[in-house]
Amino acid sequence: MKGNKSTELLWSLFGACLVAAVIGYKPVVIVHGLFDSSGAFVELLRFINQSHPGTNVSVFDLFDRSSSLQPLWKQVEGFKAAIYPIMQNAANGVHFICYSQGGLICRGILSTLPDHNVHSFISLSSPQAGQYGDTNYLKYLFPQFMKFNLFHFCYTSVGQRISICNFWKDPHHMDMYVNSSDYLALLNSERTNPNSTVWKKNFLRIKKLVLIGGPDDGVITPWQSSQFGFYDDNETVVEIKDQDLYLRDVFGLKTLNARGDLFLCSMAGVEHINWHSNYTVFNTCIEKWLV
Repeated sequence: MKGNKSTELLWSLFGACLVAAVIGYKPVVIVHGLFDSSGAFVELLRFINQSHPGTNVSVFDLFDRSSSLQPLWKQVEGFKAAIYPIMQNAANGVHFICYSQGGLICRGILSTLPDHNVHSFISLSSPQAGQYGDTNYLKYLFPQFMKFNLFHFCYTSVGQRISICNFWKDPHHMDMYVNSSDYLALLNSERTNPNSTVWKKNFLRIKKLVLIGGPDDGVITPWQSSQFGFYDDNETVVEIKDQDLYLRDVFGLKTLNARGDLFLCSMAGVEHINWHSNYTVFNTCIEKWLV
């Protein structure tokens, strides 16, 4: 019996390796969020290796922990330099899993890299439409501010040197946001951007866009920002398909939806720090897109 079990195990391993070789899973690139590092993604790597054995997964120790507060355009260039060689060696393309702030970094890469070959862009609880909320992160970073007055700092040249201010979006001071935001307002073409047409073309090279979030996140505010919903000036959430950036298709969301390549995955009961270590999230929202 012991010999039979050993033989079964060997055949199982052989079969897994054969499947990986035949299917040829695309490499996966993971980009971390605020105050994170590669060590936070041990469980996610395990999930990927179990479901897609042989997958080449890369998590970079770039802009870790406090360095993640550096301006987002600087982080885009750093991650782009690290990721580009992986793309060049992947004839069939790569997948992006980009968590929290990392989702915005990945959008910067996808918008400014004309020859990227990203297949699935999986945005995991990322404030894609902006952030506006009194969270623990805010209290830690800016103890003297609350959401209603942080614009005084964020919408200055000094504030724009800190990553969170690059996507701080105060719905009561939209003119200041549009005129001051060096990052998100440009990505969303809310601010005049001479590169908007080219950036849209670059972004639309992706084959799938998967937007993951949920009502118990506790950090992304409103949580619908993870799916491009956001507050109006009454702090009522306007969902993605009623947003101006969708209706005018300013960077390709409406086009992706028309192509059948835009997917929303919402899950209750998941706190922000647990998205990448929750197997149900992986099994429901991520696994199917890593082929």
